[in-house]
Amino acid sequence: MRWGVVESTRALWFSSTGRSIKEDRGAACFARANLKRVKGGTLRASHTFPGNRYLIELWSPSSVPIDTDSPHDFSGDSVGIFYEDITFRDILFDSSYRGGGIFIIDSVRIRINNCFFLHFSTKGILVQKGHETFISNCFLGQYSTIGGDKGEKYFTGVGIDIESNDNAITDVAIFSAEVGIILRGQANMVTGVHCYNKATGFGGIGILVKVAWISQTRIDNCYMDYTSIVIEDPVQVHVTNGFFLGDGNIVLKAVKGHIHGVNIVNNMFNGNPQYHTPIVRVDGSFWSIEQVVIERNNAVGMDLKSTVGTAVIKGNGTMWVADFSPILLFPDRIRHIQYSLFIDGLPKFTSHAITNVSNNVVLVETDKIVSGKFHPIASLDFRIVKT
Repeated sequence: MRWGVVESTRALWFSSTGRSIKEDRGAACFARANLKRVKGGTLRASHTFPGNRYLIELWSPSSVPIDTDSPHDFSGDSVGIFYEDITFRDILFDSSYRGGGIFIIDSVRIRINNCFFLHFSTKGILVQKGHETFISNCFLGQYSTIGGDKGEKYFTGVGIDIESNDNAITDVAIFSAEVGIILRGQANMVTGVHCYNKATGFGGIGILVKVAWISQTRIDNCYMDYTSIVIEDPVQVHVTNGFFLGDGNIVLKAVKGHIHGVNIVNNMFNGNPQYHTPIVRVDGSFWSIEQVVIERNNAVGMDLKSTVGTAVIKGNGTMWVADFSPILLFPDRIRHIQYSLFIDGLPKFTSHAITNVSNNVVLVETDKIVSGKFHPIASLDFRIVKT
């Protein structure tokens, strides 16, 4: 179906038969539309559009929306799937600061491609339950800006909110919103996304992963432009090949205090050296930590954090101290140490051993006074070894 510019006073909703599109008590009505492909045109909210609705809603009368303010258990969903194989392409969704762009619930294999979402007050795209909604090549913003907007601190709303499993967000730019993307479901993938929606310094978040304990989320090759990624109790999450600009970083937030199976590798960070912003920060306290790997990242103007630390210490004496506190992410959790001691001059041979490991500080002592270099490697090895 195609249309030109449509000014909508009410939300457009699709019947669950997949055969018609109707307008919910509004001025325009599209009948007998082919819902397999909806493309080409503009949907613009009028001044009377309800602020709690969306310009297009794939919403069956049998579906029950999720309360986003409370945790949701997707395992209890048994209503069913009412929409399948629908494509939205080349559409401008202008919400006129009233409501959101598109709402999809209990649907499967939905594609949103090459669309523009503007002036939403709530959310540009909201997906609840169902799975396999693919969002690609889209632009989303509450305000039309190219960054550095004077009103950036007042941005509200969410670009994309996914409360569903097995979805993909690919090649998307979010240029103004308080939160760029919220992921509340499992096994979702975010690739090639550019978030400059609201700087972290103003309270904004680029990507927020809110599925505590069961995240199973992949975030790859994304550009976090003055924005951060916040992950709550991450379980099986990886953040790879990203670029973080303007002190944007990764925050691991403890809710229930469990973190398991996290890979944060091969990312680049750039920030202001005056702020000493860590590339990865822990918010709260984790009591259970297993299989966490933070390595092979690089930073300019920001403080590196890792689960592996190396050092080279020159000295002369019987005590050799390496403090890994500035580099290791978690306090007092060194589980594995490997070191070498290179001795200059005489005596060439001396006994040496690790005598203390505490507060991320490693102490090696020798039985003779020697001059040389101490090369320790310390890692936070969280693997459980059964004997």
